[in-house]
Amino acid sequence: MAAYPDSLLILNGKSAGNDLLREAITQLRNDGVQIHVRVTWEKGDAARYIDEACRLGVETVIAGGGDGTVNEIASALVSLNHPRRPALGLLPLGTANDFATSVGIPDDLDKALQLAIAGKAVAVDIARVNDETCFINMATGGFGTRITSETPEKLKAALGGVSYLLHGLMRMDTLKPDRCEITGDNFHWQGDALVIGIGNGRQAGGGQQLCPDALINDGLLQLRIFTGEELLPALYTTLTKPEESPNIMDGVSAWFEIKAPHGMTFNLDGEPLSGEHFRIDLLPGALACRLPPDCPLLK
Repeated sequence: MAAYPDSLLILNGKSAGNDLLREAITQLRNDGVQIHVRVTWEKGDAARYIDEACRLGVETVIAGGGDGTVNEIASALVSLNHPRRPALGLLPLGTANDFATSVGIPDDLDKALQLAIAGKAVAVDIARVNDETCFINMATGGFGTRITSETPEKLKAALGGVSYLLHGLMRMDTLKPDRCEITGDNFHWQGDALVIGIGNGRQAGGGQQLCPDALINDGLLQLRIFTGEELLPALYTTLTKPEESPNIMDGVSAWFEIKAPHGMTFNLDGEPLSGEHFRIDLLPGALACRLPPDCPLLK
């Protein structure tokens, strides 16, 4: 254990009272592992802690939280101007944990923590939107995005990923498509979109496989559009059996450009971004991430 590399855990404040995590870290420290712990309170904390991680010389920064925490830390690491950028470790402690689940991070907290500290670091892609905001997992737009962003925190805490589906059924009055135009390499589509998924990873919204063929180290983004014709059937197949939906458009590209004349909102790993124009570019191999050897999202 003493040979494990030094790491810094950035813990979402909502998980600061996790007794099992405290016990696991205490045991690692007793075994000689050097692991620093910092707790976030507000946006911007992660970037400051990553600067501190560089000063400490740690080899890994661990994201302890949900998809939003992973996004904030991954984005800060990619933007880091430092000759020795730490690797990213994943400790899923959020509601849905879509990215961590899809890459195969163990559910067992002790195993996940050991993997985050000492797992093999693999270069993975990350996407950048409008040259400033990033996502490592997925950008989603349309009805699903509105439901994800509006689902009450108490409902998410009680029911986990199922809460998104339940809240969606409760808000059928808001069901309407977004008119937009999407362009990519050898791809062009224009029309009404009920749900849009642009995936570096495969799932979002608490387990919905929007981009089931995506890989995180192939230099490509996967696009899936559920068109807005026949709204109720389209919504049903989106939530149940998307592979059977006649309202699906798929695309693959290293970049996508979206124009929405009336504006729309994309959810970037839990962070909303609104506007009328979005340019999404993939940054190949931009980040080292500690992943299991059998990770299904690696080519």
